[in-house]
Amino acid sequence: MLSKNISSPIGPLVLTERDGALCGLEFGETSLFHNAVPGDSPLLRQTEKELSEYFAGTRKTFTVPVSLSGTAFQQKVWQALTEIPYGETRSYGDIAKAIGCPKSCRAVGGANHVNPVSIIVPCHRVIGADGSMTGYGGGVWIKEFLLKLEGIL
Repeated sequence: MLSKNISSPIGPLVLTERDGALCGLEFGETSLFHNAVPGDSPLLRQTEKELSEYFAGTRKTFTVPVSLSGTAFQQKVWQALTEIPYGETRSYGDIAKAIGCPKSCRAVGGANHVNPVSIIVPCHRVIGADGSMTGYGGGVWIKEFLLKLEGIL
């Protein structure tokens, strides 16, 4: 497992690769994947390039392969997040309905909170039913930055 620290307009990010797929994109300078060793690879360089293009406003979708470890419920939520188009949002209730668990809004929020590949699995596109900016792992200001970048705010 390799990890690479990169700079971005929202501060430092840590990219983590496992078995040829991105398994972590975290805010800050420290990875939660404690067994990852600092390094570089074609996949990490591709991820950095795609993120740079996203922040420049020239990329709307990501092509890097991701590998997400979580419960079956979390996997369903994260898959649903990847189906939210660039420049659009969904509520927690919308996601709960999309995965067939309409009463699980809070659990959807919990799955969003532990999303291991932020931005690429776009949990920032999930907002409150009333349009409010609810919590975000990197801070609400980052969520607002990303939504403004995508032309939502």
